[in-house]
Parts: sequence; structure tokens; C-alpha cells
Amino acid sequence: MPSTLLAKPNINNLLSSTAMALCSAFCPRISTNFRPKPFSSFPSKPLLSLSFKVFSSQATDASSQDKFSGRVGFLGLGIMGSPMAQNLIKAGCDVIVWNRTKSKCDPLISLGAKYSSSPEEVAANCDVTFAMLADPESAIDVACGKNGAVSGIGPGKGYVDVSTVDVATSKLINEHIKARGALFLEAPVSGSKKPAEDGQLIFLTAGDRSLYELVSPLLDILGKSRFYLGEVGNGAAMKLVVNMIMGSMMASFSEGILLSKKVGLDPSVLVKVVSQGAISAPMYSLKGPSMVKSQYPTAFPLKHQQKDLRLALGLAESVSQSTPIAAAANELYKVAKSYGLSDEDFSAVIEALKAKSQDTA
Repeated sequence: MPSTLLAKPNINNLLSSTAMALCSAFCPRISTNFRPKPFSSFPSKPLLSLSFKVFSSQATDASSQDKFSGRVGFLGLGIMGSPMAQNLIKAGCDVIVWNRTKSKCDPLISLGAKYSSSPEEVAANCDVTFAMLADPESAIDVACGKNGAVSGIGPGKGYVDVSTVDVATSKLINEHIKARGALFLEAPVSGSKKPAEDGQLIFLTAGDRSLYELVSPLLDILGKSRFYLGEVGNGAAMKLVVNMIMGSMMASFSEGILLSKKVGLDPSVLVKVVSQGAISAPMYSLKGPSMVKSQYPTAFPLKHQQKDLRLALGLAESVSQSTPIAAAANELYKVAKSYGLSDEDFSAVIEALKAKSQDTA
């Protein structure tokens, strides 16, 4: 990816604004009740009820030992949904798939999946339906829109939303599913394309405990660990906090790579040093070598990282929590998007820093 790009915007102007548009604006039906009062000291009671228990995919609890025998629906076959659905099919599950672009269903159909023409049909014909959508708008539309899953779901069925959305969106979908007499579990995942392919995702679940127990065998096919966090909203909040940290880490890592090169050090050696020290993280050793070469093979699209930062900042605003580092990182990802890097891996945020450095040289 060349560092010099055409039609560059004014970077300093773009970076100077930190005003955030809250995610609740996209859909007037979304409840704004998730707004605890500001606090001046640590509250005696947590703002989010986060009693949780962690299970590994080798857990010995009864639910993980029982094979799921029902029919599974899967809505959304993008960079994450497709490998997840493939793993269910390869494990012998009876799977029905749907995607807006039908051609994305074809590889799964060739593996043995069935196809339905709408989320409504999938939910009507499946015991449990998973959804992996790109953003809150898509999650709401697929669940609650015309021919959405809500129209086909009913008592005795379950809906598991593994998308990364804000708390309000998750609660809204939960309300619609519950109104139909069905069960709801939010289960956003920590992990990108490769963990999805390898069945090594981490599930951050909340909602109906009985549905969590029922689908635990499926979660164990798809992931290496799973957390049950209590009431709906806690899973979404945990995922946004995790991705807020990740986005900030990548922005700082990018600064380090560029600074090391600017002072005459070998950035490849920096990557090795960081990967062996106390601040080591798999992300650095995985992404660093490609970043040094200005290559950004997409595992987690930059546009999704910026979306998650935006939602995380909205969450922080709702509880009056200051997040200046995340806010600065968010502005940097917005600049990267303005360079046409939305579909590149989120590590391409380094290109925004390269451009800013050139502008100030």
C-alpha cells in the first residue's frame, strides 16, 4: 500500500475534531434508557451487572457434552460468518444459510448447507438462528425488518446474535424476539478471520441462560472459550470495551513503527523486541511484519474497527466516562477511512500517520 495517495484530505482539520455522533441516531426505535447517572466516585453497585463464568471448549459441564441435535440457521456470510457457518457444517450440523448476496451462500451449499430466501424463512425452519452482521443497522434490519427473523421466530426457538453492536441495539432486538415468545442470546465474538476459520473465537454471551446452555455445544465448535455475562447488554458492552482497547493499541503500535524507522532503527527488529517483552500481544507479532512492508491483508476491516470505536465512545458517554485516548484513535481511523482504506485490515491505520507526517514535513 503506497504511502502517497491521490486527493488527500486536510489531515490536520480532520484530526482536530473529536465530536462524536452517538450510534442511537440511526434508528428512532432504539431505546435510550441505557443512560446511568454520572458519578463522581466509584459506585457501590456496578453500572452493568457482570457476574460471569468462563468455560473453555473442553469444559466438563453437562451442556458442553451434549450434542446439539436441532437445525441451525445462519444469517450473514461475510468475512466472519462464512467460516463460522462452514465449521458448523463440517461438524455435522444441519444448517440453513441466508445472505443478502446469494452467491456467498454457494460455497456453503456445496458443503451441504440448505438455502432459504429470507431471514424469516430461516428462523421459521430452524431451532436456533445465528446472525453475524456488520453493524447495528444491518443487525436490526435482518432481525426486525421486512421478512426479518422476528417474523419467522416463535416459542421454542432461539436467536443468537454474534454481531458487534451497541447495547441499545442488542436490547431492542431482544425485546422483539421476546415479544414472539422466543429466547435471545447476544454473543459477540473476540477474534478475527483466522480464529473464525480455526474455531478459536471467544464468545461474550448474555441473555437467556437456558439458550446459552442449549447452544453451548455449537459455541464450542466455533470457539475456544465462552463467557456468560448475565443480562442482555453486558456482552455488547464487553465487546466494545475489548475492541476499544485493541484499536488504541494498534494506533500506538503504528506510531512506534514509524518512529523507530524515523530515528534510524529497523522496525522489523522493533516488532521482535515488542513481541518478546512484557507488552507482547499476539496482534503485534501477527500484524507487525506485514505493516513494516506496508501490506494489510484483511482479517478485521478498518471500517469495522472505527465503527466499534464510535460505539465504544457512545457507551463511555452514556456513563460519563472519559476516554481521550480512544477518542484520539477514533479520529485517526476516520482519517484512514477518508483515504479509501475502509476495506483494508485495521492495521492500515498506520497509513494515516504516514500521511500526516508527510504533511508536516
